[in-house]
Amino acid sequence: MKKQLTALLLATTVTFSVGAFTAEQALAASDATIVSGVNFRKAPNTGSDTYGLLKAGEKVDILEKVNDYWYKVRDDQGRVGYISTSSKYVRADGSGGSSSNGSGSSNSGSTSKPSTGSSSSEVVNKVIAAGKKYLGTPYEFASDRSNTRTFDCSDFTRQAFKEGAGITLPSDSRGQASYVKSLGGTTTNWHNLKPGDLMFFMDYKGTKASAYPSNKSNQRISHVGIYLGDGKILHTYSKTSGGVRIDSIAGKHWEYRFVFGGSALK
Repeated sequence: MKKQLTALLLATTVTFSVGAFTAEQALAASDATIVSGVNFRKAPNTGSDTYGLLKAGEKVDILEKVNDYWYKVRDDQGRVGYISTSSKYVRADGSGGSSSNGSGSSNSGSTSKPSTGSSSSEVVNKVIAAGKKYLGTPYEFASDRSNTRTFDCSDFTRQAFKEGAGITLPSDSRGQASYVKSLGGTTTNWHNLKPGDLMFFMDYKGTKASAYPSNKSNQRISHVGIYLGDGKILHTYSKTSGGVRIDSIAGKHWEYRFVFGGSALK
């Protein structure tokens, strides 16, 4: 009899716990609508496998904001995966934007991403100003991300965006390239870039255009910098060059090495 009572008590406890957990999940989830087609990934990185494409108009539940770049969501088939936090791809619905729901504003990503419209130029100016503040800072390959005494190329861009825009980019140039590409709107023609866009480059192969392939889409990214406009880039790439500096692009190996560029602020 005692064994039967114990078993019944345990079963009741387990059932109650599972029910409570489900209720918590339901309360924490935020309704959202897919704005344009976005990859529904199995892990929060652009290299992971996908379930396929979530199409415009589909509804998802935002379960968690993993970081500045990824939402953990559940689709209408009950599958759990990850999508970009960019407002280009997803819009939080219902109480997500209400001031009475603190978790809603966090899920929308509005506190960690710059707003669009007239304020976007303000953010760009802050990023560029933050970068220029470090002109002359010595170069160090694989520099320590926890201080600003030295920078390598991606550490420098990461610091500028962290200070100027309040977002933390991936720590290496290839990760930053993947992030910018995941937002869309990239270009392979540097003349189409806007101030504040990130520029990504392949390895140096010489000073002549003929040393570089005409199709660079499959080239490994090895350098990143911030486009300033007027054909100039703010970056750092070697000890001998003097650390953080501004260079012209046109007719230089920078133009020939350029793979693609785009905004990290969308």
